[in-house]
Amino acid sequence: MNPSTLPTTPSLQDNPRPEVAGPDAPRQSAKGRFARLPQLAGRSFVPLGLFARLPLAMLTVGTLTLVTSVSGSYAVGGTAAGAVGIGSAIGAPVLGALADRRGQRPVLLIAAAFNAFAVLVLIAAAYAMTPAGAFPAALLAAAFASGASCPQVGPLARVRWMALTSQSPQSSAAATNKAANKQDLDTALSYESTADELTFVLGPALVGILASLVAPWLPLALAAALTITLVPAFAVHRTHQAVPIHRRVPARQDGGAKAIPARIPLAVALPVLAMVCMGTFFGATQTALSSFSAGFATSEIAGLLYAVMGVSSAVAALSVAYWPQRLTLSARWLLGAVLMAALAFLLFVPTTATGMVLVLLVLGIPVGPVMVTVFAIGGHIAPAGRLGTVMTALASGIVAGTAAGAAVAGQLAQAHGYSGAFLVPVAAAAALVLLGAASAVVLRRKPA
Repeated sequence: MNPSTLPTTPSLQDNPRPEVAGPDAPRQSAKGRFARLPQLAGRSFVPLGLFARLPLAMLTVGTLTLVTSVSGSYAVGGTAAGAVGIGSAIGAPVLGALADRRGQRPVLLIAAAFNAFAVLVLIAAAYAMTPAGAFPAALLAAAFASGASCPQVGPLARVRWMALTSQSPQSSAAATNKAANKQDLDTALSYESTADELTFVLGPALVGILASLVAPWLPLALAAALTITLVPAFAVHRTHQAVPIHRRVPARQDGGAKAIPARIPLAVALPVLAMVCMGTFFGATQTALSSFSAGFATSEIAGLLYAVMGVSSAVAALSVAYWPQRLTLSARWLLGAVLMAALAFLLFVPTTATGMVLVLLVLGIPVGPVMVTVFAIGGHIAPAGRLGTVMTALASGIVAGTAAGAAVAGQLAQAHGYSGAFLVPVAAAAALVLLGAASAVVLRRKPA
């Protein structure tokens, strides 16, 4: 797509870091807060950011489906899918760090081309397997490369929103503008979490439909096609100009220039660990639901049950844009985490699918707001020039936690049934409460 054909907005045409328009901004934001997003970033940015992240949601499940179908082995399919997850967890922060230092546009363009090629190699390697080949090295290497090179559209979109909404107005209306900017950022992060939830529900569903109705290779081929078309369009969208590039330079002895910090402060570990816990909650819940549903129907309906929690989580994430501004980030984290931990105990109650649907519908309510808040805190404590690194590290935490949660819950489900597996999401939610308390101390010490 030619960037010159993308629609322009007054806020981005002359200034890559547009400011909220004066004292009326809070009143306009209150009228239609989500309508502010196209005004800030341009009308094309919202759908681009939504659909360009869909290949990431399709990649792991698509690999599992294809390799299992071709090899006839769940072990080989699961190993290949695991290689995708490991690659994504390792590659995402690397891509984020490169984007901080080289700019988002070149990193996304190169990643999109390499990832589309790696996915096509993965498809070819799957069909090149022989029945006797247990764990072919070429297949696993292609799966790892596909995960490691997958463009991190979601985290980098959050970086753009943070840049677009972070202003330092010098006028008399500075306090008003600051409040409006915070509202805009809350709205943008609420939307981003909802977009993540929607794509990670839609992605696996799309894989299942295409693989069952057409061919098992089609979902991955579609993912490659979306990557090579939508990600470049996202990369060249004018919003990338709002994100400053921070190349590391040596500090001057006269104090005239400060070096961009080479190290990420230890405080960033709190939101990253929180996302690991969140991923553990997701992976363990999905695995436990497979064991739960297998007891009275088939394990395949676990995905439908899990989608119920995703829907309520997405809707609740949107509500964060309307929460009172006096509620601090640490208070939001603690409130959501305490609700998650309390409601997670309800997972032990249902004995029917209907009962579980009701529990999951309620349980999803605090999940979305906690994710929005943790991403906001990550952006708040990220050092200058390392925002992309931190945002992609948070996304990697979810991936790593999902794999760990699924593995631990699977072992407990095998030994003690689904009740044992449900202990894992309860423990993950409890850990989120402790991390939220620690974040309150960190945020209190950090200067504004």
